[in-house]
Amino acid sequence: MLQVREDVLGERFKLQRAAFEQQPFPDPGVRKDRLQRLLALTERHEMDICAAIDADFGGRSAHETRLAELFVVRAGIRHTLSHLKGWMRERRVATTLPFLPGRNRLIPQPLGVVGIVSPWNYPFQLAVAPVTAALAAGNRVLVKPSELTPAFSALLAKLAGEHFSPDELSVITGDAEMGKAFVSMPFDHLLFTGSTAVGRQVAIAAAANLTPVTLELGGKSPAIFDPSCDLDAATASIAYGKLLNAGQTCIAPDYLLVPKGQAAAVVTKLAAAAARLYPTLRDNPDYTAIISDRHFQRLRAMIAEARDAGANVVEINPAGEEFSATSRKLLPTLVTNAGPDLRLMREEIFGPVLPIVEYATVDEAISHVNQAERPLALYWFGNDSGNRRRILRETVAGGVTINDCMLHLVQENQPFGGVGASGIGAYHGEWGFRTFSKEKPVFLQSRLSAGALLRPPYGKTFERIFSLLRHIT
Repeated sequence: MLQVREDVLGERFKLQRAAFEQQPFPDPGVRKDRLQRLLALTERHEMDICAAIDADFGGRSAHETRLAELFVVRAGIRHTLSHLKGWMRERRVATTLPFLPGRNRLIPQPLGVVGIVSPWNYPFQLAVAPVTAALAAGNRVLVKPSELTPAFSALLAKLAGEHFSPDELSVITGDAEMGKAFVSMPFDHLLFTGSTAVGRQVAIAAAANLTPVTLELGGKSPAIFDPSCDLDAATASIAYGKLLNAGQTCIAPDYLLVPKGQAAAVVTKLAAAAARLYPTLRDNPDYTAIISDRHFQRLRAMIAEARDAGANVVEINPAGEEFSATSRKLLPTLVTNAGPDLRLMREEIFGPVLPIVEYATVDEAISHVNQAERPLALYWFGNDSGNRRRILRETVAGGVTINDCMLHLVQENQPFGGVGASGIGAYHGEWGFRTFSKEKPVFLQSRLSAGALLRPPYGKTFERIFSLLRHIT
């Protein structure tokens, strides 16, 4: 069965490669038509998409799917449609004096066939947002969605087949072995969203074909409460950012740094904020389940390890509900006094569990962040402009939101991407268009060029002109 699917993968790749060779530079009308069909796919099938994702999670908030996935994708496509002609335009580039009256130009050229590997946590957004950029840039696209969301993956394959021909956009479903075969294809660009560990393997596989990669990974994204912050507003924001999709978000706050002596107060305020968002949990359709039993048990084991090691563990259960043995809804959990060697403090959590760590000085908070691998996101809450400047300048992160959570992700006029272990490259808006394009530099020589005077046979004329060039460059 796998061999059959791998044959389909190879056939689709060849089909798209041949189609690209026939149309290597689609005009704006062709690209806009593809984007409009992608928008139609998004708008016409909203309830089907929500239902499929809900089935895969065993309980996923339709409101969160509509807001964090469909709304974000819809806004991105519309932004791209509005700006596409400008992004495609051949750009003038200044020409240095010795080469005048020649002219420089930059032409954004499509790359060819793009591969996109999307994860399970936001299966629609993290598949279709990069597809938007790749189609806008004039490419053909193959998508490999996660095997952990089989209902959605099957739906996406079906919808892609209804709205696109296979040589434009095609979805390849399958297990992890299919994923390995997919990333080993000689794509012209490969975008992977997922864990850092798998991202390393993807980069190795792509390197065999010298395929350029964009890696959207994750890591332990810190949130920092400055002494100057409004604790009520800050804890409300953290509770929402951490519990959206039950913490299964690559840019969710992974741990919280608070000024020394404030941990207990922050725990109380966070518990109250979480209870306001989710007064019940077990049967509440707003509160999302953990994607699989394996991920659920991993989180339970991390919490148990922290409790056994003497950490303070606070589980938030406002209605005092009991959960069945088959439920994958995990109680929001706050952990204080956790040792640095615990898995909670070393691994990306990816669930509704938040360690809280006290710090004495801004220097100590900065040091704590910088001792770890560079995170995908960083959040800072406060009103002290000096401390804010220090955090922004003295830490490195993929993106930052000040006095809120995650909103840098949805800014179409800003790039989104990681740094170091949290990722390579960026997309969204014009940055996505550029990621999936080759900005081809072109020099147009003028008939009035004096360049021939610098060619052999060399002599006095060469020396005079060369001496002049040395003084004007």
